[in-house]
Amino acid sequence: MMGTTASAAQQAVSASPLESRVPGDGSMEDQHSLSIHSFQTLGLHNSKAKSIITNKVAPVVITYNCREEFQIHDDLLKANYTVGRISEATLEHYLVQGKYFMVRDVYGKLDVLNTTGSCGAPNFRQARGGYAVFGMGQPSLNGFKLVLQKLQREGHKECVFFCVREEPVVFLRLEGDFVSYTPRGKENLHENLQRLQRGGRAESLELAIRKEIHDFAQLSEGAYYVYNDIERLRDEPHAVRVQGDEDIQVTDEVYRRPVFLQPSYRYHRLPLPAEGAPLEEQFDAFIRFLRESPSLLLRDPGRPPPALLFGCQTGVGRTNLAMAMGTLVLHHHHRGAAQKPDFPHLPKTSPRDRLRVIQSFVEMVPKGQQIVEEVDGAIASCSEMHDMREAIYEYKKKLEGIGEDYQIQGSSTKEYFLQRTLQSLERYFYLIVFNYYLHEQYPLGFALSFSRWMCRHPELYRLRADMNRSELTVTAELLAKGTRVLVSEQ
Repeated sequence: MMGTTASAAQQAVSASPLESRVPGDGSMEDQHSLSIHSFQTLGLHNSKAKSIITNKVAPVVITYNCREEFQIHDDLLKANYTVGRISEATLEHYLVQGKYFMVRDVYGKLDVLNTTGSCGAPNFRQARGGYAVFGMGQPSLNGFKLVLQKLQREGHKECVFFCVREEPVVFLRLEGDFVSYTPRGKENLHENLQRLQRGGRAESLELAIRKEIHDFAQLSEGAYYVYNDIERLRDEPHAVRVQGDEDIQVTDEVYRRPVFLQPSYRYHRLPLPAEGAPLEEQFDAFIRFLRESPSLLLRDPGRPPPALLFGCQTGVGRTNLAMAMGTLVLHHHHRGAAQKPDFPHLPKTSPRDRLRVIQSFVEMVPKGQQIVEEVDGAIASCSEMHDMREAIYEYKKKLEGIGEDYQIQGSSTKEYFLQRTLQSLERYFYLIVFNYYLHEQYPLGFALSFSRWMCRHPELYRLRADMNRSELTVTAELLAKGTRVLVSEQ
């Protein structure tokens, strides 16, 4: 059999209801034989073929004299695509990855600072204090060009842009522009995909989704269906024309374009979590990108550091975290300079008012007080839309204010606010640890990665592990209700 691993059993081709619209006379025999239609047109007479067998890859044809073997790939008809609809009143159409709807992730109310028209992106802003650190929400392709032009006009000859989105994003051609859409589940159309696998998961998903959308358009007369208004679902879904691959762009294609016209521009994908602190490997990636910018490491008065631009969907949570990280880096770059940006003046926090884990850090680490104050200053510089430090106290206050616990969507309210408090505290703690790393490693040109440096400071892991003391302070009432149980150590 010429080494083929094909099964001798004929496998039926699975097709969704919409796929049955492929041209034909409509008979059951024609529908069953669609998968072999391709090689019938090749002129192979039935009497010359000894056997036709299929495997999971494609049909295999072995000629009578067993000297020829080839496969016919018919991906559109072979694929088991899924169709669905948001409600009974909406149109049924193909779903990406078998279960997701493509939703436009930027809408009018998202742009709180009203900067889309003037700057090109929603919630575009600069860190206070004169640092060349900028944040923004998701722009379209044309909007991103406006952002870069604005930075150039303001004298920033060099720019490094970090996309901190961890979810897959694809851009569809719309009215002379490319607009971002993200896959979302039917159960929660307002939330992007989270907790994806590490590595290039977002990029590989974007490529897979682009291919699916292209295939779906071929099966639907050149159109694919997307959602622009998930609040009211009026006139949804909308048909977007897709004639070829050039009508669909992935994130890298959109953000790497300016490299050809602006050699001093660089782009990096730095996925950050929507909640909690980044992983150590994400800090490592950030440092690795910084090493590629000599003007960031060398204190040359004639060559200022590049502008650091960060962006996510809204330009708030993850962008604020990344802006604070970038501000701390530039703070260390300007250290010792005659004229340098400065943080906003903040009232000193007494040890009594400081969070316990942070006070332990101050007492444990040399220059701990200075390191914490610098982080507080960086957060304040980037707090125009969100203050990460204040968020901890807000969640803590809500947690302490809950009297009788109740359920929201099957989850305990106290557990929800406890989790949010700990995630906000963890993010703040790791920013402080990152600044500690910069104090030691920036003068050395980042000789150690963040993760290797952390291995040399096990006391920081112990501090982090001791962050949640709620298990040590629970009341007997929680045991009586079955919320906690006692376990024998023997």
